[in-house]
Amino acid sequence: MARKLIELVENQDTLTMPFDATVKDACTQMRDRRTGCVLVTDENSALIGIFTASDAVGVIAAEGRPADIRLQDVMTTDPVTMAPERSTIEALRLMWDCGIHHVPLTRAGVVVGVVARSDFSGEEYERLASERELWEHLR
Repeated sequence: MARKLIELVENQDTLTMPFDATVKDACTQMRDRRTGCVLVTDENSALIGIFTASDAVGVIAAEGRPADIRLQDVMTTDPVTMAPERSTIEALRLMWDCGIHHVPLTRAGVVVGVVARSDFSGEEYERLASERELWEHLR
């Protein structure tokens, strides 16, 4: 039986920050908490964006943007989300299809957690590879 995403985030202390936090603060928190992303929330704690380590490298460092820039100016808005009751293979498929590494989990707009590609097992990756191979043969 396939694992559910909720199993991966049951005890997770998800890093969320307000949209007006600075990139420097976000990067410091990501480093200190050893996580690859920050979920960005509005004044009502609703998810409005995501800022990842890749964004820090690609947008801030590579483009020479200042570290005091606000998350709202560099985050990915309206990120793809999933319900925590969905299966892990569904999340892996979504990540592959969308070319992303993190998927926020929400329930009725409330952040429940976030999963990353590194959260999945070898068995789940093998299943995805088998599915992709089958689809290639069907083309």
